[in-house]
Amino acid sequence: MDDISPSPELLDSAVRRVFRIEDITLGNSRQEFLARYHGQLMLDSEIAYDQLSAALQPYQVTPLFRMEEGRQTIILVQGNPKPKPSNPKTNLVMFILTLISVWVTGGFLAIGENDPMDFISILTIILTRGWQFAISMIAILGAHEMGHYWMGRHHKVDVTLPYFIPLPYPISPFGTMGAFINMREIPRNRKMLLDIGIAGPLAGLIVAIPILLLGIYLSPVQPLPGEAETRACVQELKLDPNADCTLSSLEGNSILYLAAKYLIKGELLPAPADYGNHSNLEYWIAYLFTGHPLPFGGRDILLHPVAWAGWVGLLVTALNLIPAGQLDGGHLLFVLLGSRRSRKLLPVVLIGLAVLSLFWTGWLLWVALIFFLGRAHAEPLDQITPLDTRRKLLAVLLLVIFILVFVPVPMIALQ
Repeated sequence: MDDISPSPELLDSAVRRVFRIEDITLGNSRQEFLARYHGQLMLDSEIAYDQLSAALQPYQVTPLFRMEEGRQTIILVQGNPKPKPSNPKTNLVMFILTLISVWVTGGFLAIGENDPMDFISILTIILTRGWQFAISMIAILGAHEMGHYWMGRHHKVDVTLPYFIPLPYPISPFGTMGAFINMREIPRNRKMLLDIGIAGPLAGLIVAIPILLLGIYLSPVQPLPGEAETRACVQELKLDPNADCTLSSLEGNSILYLAAKYLIKGELLPAPADYGNHSNLEYWIAYLFTGHPLPFGGRDILLHPVAWAGWVGLLVTALNLIPAGQLDGGHLLFVLLGSRRSRKLLPVVLIGLAVLSLFWTGWLLWVALIFFLGRAHAEPLDQITPLDTRRKLLAVLLLVIFILVFVPVPMIALQ
């Protein structure tokens, strides 16, 4: 159907069916709207939006519901583009490449100290042992992205199938940079945006937690090297990255990860040889947020590949829930607080990550990404429809989950 340019009278008539108009501002060539109406909705906001959107669709006009200085506002903009269909072959190819990448990574993770290191032996280990990490990793990432996908489909929002991103070992210790879906339509209201945003982290955690618990169960507890031995190892690795050397770094901890290790192994790990002048509480608060004091000569689990996948699953969830921009946490913050207040919290997030970068320099990359890319929000078409109580409680639950899974120092160097 060819675009039909609607007259102001036709637009006014369509709006008056759902909205008691108090004043009208017509757009011009320098403005990005056809008309702006202040007034009061006469129907439930969701019903009103659906009715007005359907009435204006033949004219390629999109209504926006907004609150401006406490007044209900309808803004009409030209355009109602339909996204072009995506090619699922691309998703399949990227999935296969990522599966191969994480399988190879899992194989290298499974190589033991006494395994032969010739090419045929390594290839055999990759083929026969790499599946444990690969299946676990793909299951967690797939659950996360399919949570977004199916919730988008449920709300009739156009979303693509997941795009998995391969990143081979040893460039990445995970074998992947994760996965994402492309939301190719703007959600109609905050309810839909929240549902789509939280479905991914919840689905991912439902899969990640059992995998993590199983992996911890399969991971033996072993002594950590002493300070002198560790520093000698670090120096040896600097001279020869392939040196056969003891552990030189530890994975970081979140509250949930510490609790999972305690549940399965019966102790907080990594357990230091002694707490020195610190109380137990002081030690664990300091260690959680700074990675110090280092637990030289203590005890920790030797991560099984399945446990490593579970730990990565928690990390991915935490990173996605950072409350900024287009991240799931950014969507969550936007629907709870609105655009203006959520933007005011952005400097707090950036400063917090900058402080944490003193203990793990990788946060500097996230500061840069969020500063340059994290200031835009996916704003729904209808911003008048409020969240219901159930969704508000779910949003609070996700904020609690973020606190539980956030890893202040993802990697701790024993040096």
